[in-house]
Amino acid sequence: MNKMSNKKESLQNDFQRLEEISKELENQDLDVEKSLKLFEEGSKLVKRCHKKLGEAKNRFQEIKEDLEKETE
Repeated sequence: MNKMSNKKESLQNDFQRLEEISKELENQDLDVEKSLKLFEEGSKLVKRCHKKLGEAKNRFQEIKEDLEKETE
């Protein structure tokens, strides 16, 4: 499996886990400690997803610029 494929799967897994956390946090029967742990995990996942999406955006920009140089 290539590097981009691994990142895609990892990003999908992170988004899936964020969805699970969101649903768990909607459960009003959670105690404060469990809610705090889920919120902390979710915050870390959001940061990681944001970083991965930024890296992907930069890579797309690099590819686009390379293509534009080659087609001039």
